[in-house]
Amino acid sequence: MPLNRRFRRVTRVGPVQVGTAYDNRGREKHTAACTAPRCGFSADYDSRAAAELAARTHRCPVR
Repeated sequence: MPLNRRFRRVTRVGPVQVGTAYDNRGREKHTAACTAPRCGFSADYDSRAAAELAARTHRCPVR
């Protein structure tokens, strides 16, 4: 069952969006997700800096 998250502080770095939300245990998580078609990249991080670094260095494999 997918988890519905309420994101805040959503920023965009190229095609990747970075947002902050709380997980089901109440911990703050930061998510980086690519919005390009057929890319499929998304990852959760414990720190905002790590999520923004992943967004800046992401290269879409599909062209």
